[in-house]
Amino acid sequence: MFEKLQNDYQRFLEVDAALLAPDVATDPARVAALAKERGTLAKTALPYRHYLELVQAIDDAEAMIEAESDPEMRHYAEAELETLRAQHAEAGDALRDLIYDQKAGTDRAGLILEIRAGTGGDEAALFVRDLLEMYHRYAETMGWKFEPLEFVPTELGGFKEVSFSINGTGAFRHLQFESGGHRVQRVPETETQGRIHTSAATVAVLAEPEDVDIVIRTEDLQVDVMRAGGPGGQHQNKTESAVRMTHLPTGTVVVCRDERSQHKNRAKALRILKSRIFENMQEKARAERAETRRTLIGSGDRSQRIRTYNFPQNRVTDHRIGLTLYNLDRVILGDLDPLTVALIDHDRREQLGEA
Repeated sequence: MFEKLQNDYQRFLEVDAALLAPDVATDPARVAALAKERGTLAKTALPYRHYLELVQAIDDAEAMIEAESDPEMRHYAEAELETLRAQHAEAGDALRDLIYDQKAGTDRAGLILEIRAGTGGDEAALFVRDLLEMYHRYAETMGWKFEPLEFVPTELGGFKEVSFSINGTGAFRHLQFESGGHRVQRVPETETQGRIHTSAATVAVLAEPEDVDIVIRTEDLQVDVMRAGGPGGQHQNKTESAVRMTHLPTGTVVVCRDERSQHKNRAKALRILKSRIFENMQEKARAERAETRRTLIGSGDRSQRIRTYNFPQNRVTDHRIGLTLYNLDRVILGDLDPLTVALIDHDRREQLGEA
């Protein structure tokens, strides 16, 4: 990891020097290309330079302690060394995070989550609602932007399926491993005899691509408009505001009916379509990597049971890393960090060869 950082840092210094050269300054195209390269390299080069400065400061402090005979000055230097070592460890962790984000493709701010009810009927739909609220609260706690995209409600207040976007620094990084089967064990609201039922929902995490990631040609799209069904009032039922968008080369289909405006439904459908196509591309890449390196995390298999929420025991278990916590009451209220951080740490060790 640090060999790559050193190489990138060396190139950063070379680019910095090149930008000061007189012959480069008179060539706008070359200046623009070098400035762009410098901006890319700076993301890791500047933190790495800070790390190297801390290494040098630690060496200086250790030398001072070795040479110092005055007890008071020696005590001061030892306290300074302790502070520098803590900063050094923190800077090292930050560098590992940067490399991991770039290597794993998690340095994205935006994602789309889709949650669908599985086995369990009305109870599964209510579980979808609970998961939706859990992610919404987590987004609020982390300071991320939450935007609803498509909701299909049920009569009892649950949802057959929902989709929403979350945007903010670290959002995709923390939520990337939520894809898969989520199982709940509890006494349903409609259960009169106190029996525990098991229901399920599936979660799909879709990295929301930038326009440079994926380009969809207009001629590859088939857009059909129709009347929006279900709840929504007379206006929805009388106007053709719902949109079904089909990407012909891949056969990917998205239906959006949540907005009264056909224009807004088209825009939402295109966002979701891009994310699904991008996720399919990522899925193929993950499958190819899995041939040589099997991993418990990031397989994206929608059918696998990744987590169980057991309400009677106040227990939540992530089966991929064997983590069990007895604070389900806090997790369901949006305190997801103990789960997401453990999953990130596990995957980071694998990605960076630290396992």
